[in-house]
Amino acid sequence: MVINTNLSAQNAATLLMHSSANLSMSLQRLSSGSKITSPADDSAGLAVSMKLNAQMARINAASNNVNNAISFSQTQDGYVQQLNSAFSRMSELSVLAQDVTKTTSDRALYQQEFTALGSYINNVATKDFNGVSLFAGTPLNVTTDSEANLFTMKGIDLSSTNTTYSTATADDITTITGARTALTDVKAAISQLASDRANIGSNEESLSYYSNQLSTLKNNLSAANSQITDVDVATESTTYAKQNILVQTGTAMLAQANALPQSVLKLLG
Repeated sequence: MVINTNLSAQNAATLLMHSSANLSMSLQRLSSGSKITSPADDSAGLAVSMKLNAQMARINAASNNVNNAISFSQTQDGYVQQLNSAFSRMSELSVLAQDVTKTTSDRALYQQEFTALGSYINNVATKDFNGVSLFAGTPLNVTTDSEANLFTMKGIDLSSTNTTYSTATADDITTITGARTALTDVKAAISQLASDRANIGSNEESLSYYSNQLSTLKNNLSAANSQITDVDVATESTTYAKQNILVQTGTAMLAQANALPQSVLKLLG
């Protein structure tokens, strides 16, 4: 029997230290909700999680871009609906002005309304969305995923360079001949407007698909990241209880091991 070297106490202390470290790790996981509380816990898993988090952040950014583009298209469509009403009324005025029972002064009154509607249409052509022209006719590229791939939105041109619209809004219906010409021009403008609205609808539909795709991808990546980083509380609670018992038991056994050398006193007595 030796006094200077208590192997039992050393072994008990080593096991207690190991149990205490495991208990501390279990406490950290339960309190943080994550099973990777330091790079040493799972270095490879942490690296994958970091890349997944970065990709999800980019997906959020792309989703914001797509949703803003949808709002842009919806704003365009709101204006185009009103333009359709304006052109429809202008076509009606063009027909009314061809009434042979109407006098020149009657047609002049029709012309006033026709001109006012034309001015309204020309004014709409200057509208913008957060400083970006709605109707300049310029295609817009929208980022649609985390790798910044692009979808090109078709542009809608209501500017003076589009003669289909500018000709119709500049017509004069103070004469029957002018009213007939105006009717032809306005009908062409309505046809062009229908085509433009179809393009807006196509833009909205495509962007909606991209938005849904991004939402689904984000959910899937989040689930994958959860498998790597999130702690299973039920399993970890069991581990915590186990390590807590081991620490208490180890503490008691260390105390017993430290008390063993005292038995030497009996030999000296």
